[in-house]
Amino acid sequence: MPIKKAGFKAVRQSKKSTARNSRVKEQLKKSIKISRRMVDDKKADEAKAEILKTVRMIDKASSRGILKKNTAARKKSRLMKKLKGLEK
Repeated sequence: MPIKKAGFKAVRQSKKSTARNSRVKEQLKKSIKISRRMVDDKKADEAKAEILKTVRMIDKASSRGILKKNTAARKKSRLMKKLKGLEK
């Protein structure tokens, strides 16, 4: 338990940011899952649109500090690799 006023504020802020970050991560996971499912179902046009939407979400999460830079790059790379495999 914090003693100083600033400590209480830090606890409040960390709770808010944790909740916000976990919401964004959940949305991101759902979007990645949908993208992968579309690639597996061989729906090229829909998969491309969904993957581009997911990549934008990943970039936004990375710029906000929710995902680390290399994690974001790895996730985007894997999605684009699946998309390229579908287009062949």
